[in-house]
Amino acid sequence: MTVTPLRADAGLRPPGRDGGLRRTFRSKYLLRLLVRRELRARYKGSLLGLGWSYVRPAVHFAVYFYVIGVFLGLDQLIEHFPVYLFSGMVLINLFTETLHSATRSVTGNAALVRKVFLPRELFPTASALVSLVHFLPGLTILLGASVATGWRPSPGSAAAALLGFAIIAVLGLGLGLLCAAVNVFFRDLEQVVDILMIVITWSVPMIYPWTHVREHAPGWVLDVYLANPLVSAVSLFQRAFWFPGTGGDFAFPPDLYARAGISLAVSLLVFAAGHAAFARMQKRFAQEL
Repeated sequence: MTVTPLRADAGLRPPGRDGGLRRTFRSKYLLRLLVRRELRARYKGSLLGLGWSYVRPAVHFAVYFYVIGVFLGLDQLIEHFPVYLFSGMVLINLFTETLHSATRSVTGNAALVRKVFLPRELFPTASALVSLVHFLPGLTILLGASVATGWRPSPGSAAAALLGFAIIAVLGLGLGLLCAAVNVFFRDLEQVVDILMIVITWSVPMIYPWTHVREHAPGWVLDVYLANPLVSAVSLFQRAFWFPGTGGDFAFPPDLYARAGISLAVSLLVFAAGHAAFARMQKRFAQEL
């Protein structure tokens, strides 16, 4: 019997050559396991469990509402200020949690990275999905509060909400992939991201209206401010959930939807760059960890 020698290029490839996000989403079972594992680890020994996803945003909201809204008087300047505040907060919390947890996702799973081959993108993707799980309770509260102030669903509101969410989801995962890869080599990045969490909260019209920037900052500062994709995303969420319940006497940033389209395009570019950087650097993850 003649044995045909196996050619080097006969369908064989080095491990990981067919990885990436495509393989990540094909590995649905592994992805579910990682999401469940992260949720269990986070709430292990906790009495409330996932109930903390309601308590945390509620406390966060109460602090800002009473300090900024009641004590500093913004509650009198902005109609239905609690809904205005929370519609931005629920979206920014999704972004900051995604970025924060994705940055630590690879180093936090060092044992798996060293011992088992699987698509490395699974880790930041699972972290993003866990953040989405925590986003849903806040969105439920926001919907209830919006309905109580007169909000009713409409195609315009749905489009604004989906566009704002898309900007946050794509930008958060893109930056998360980039930071997760860089953090393997430079652990100081974790501290930088922690500091950015503070800056991000105050860099969007969530606690204050964007008109405050227009009135108190030079023109170039306003241009830079409005170029921030997070500003467009928050304004869209406020347009979707807060504005329909008001008297309509509020001016959103000029060319909001045009800016939002540009923001989504920028987010897609950031995502592509983050994914490319992650794919390039992941070859050295095991030896660095």
